Amino acid sequence: MAVKIRLSRTGRKKMSYYRVVVADSQMPRDGRCIAYVGTYAPRENPAKIVIDDAVTLKWLAKGAQPTETVKSLLKKSGTWKKFQETKTASPA
Repeated sequence: MAVKIRLSRTGRKKMSYYRVVVADSQMPRDGRCIAYVGTYAPRENPAKIVIDDAVTLKWLAKGAQPTETVKSLLKKSGTWKKFQETKTASPA
């Protein structure tokens, strides 16, 4: 089972709001997920990104792969830098 960290769309028409979720890669975009790790509100000015670092880092350490969009959100929130630091600190 390949696990991905990706966006799940909520909100009404033309008022998008996204949840950052951990899900099996074969599940539909808005289908069943394993865990919720954050939110992304692109319509706010500036865009609002809320990521739970502890849970996200746990899933990244287990091998979950973020999509390109989620990876850029993780970089903006600073979570990706923390993950890179923990990855280089432990060479195992």
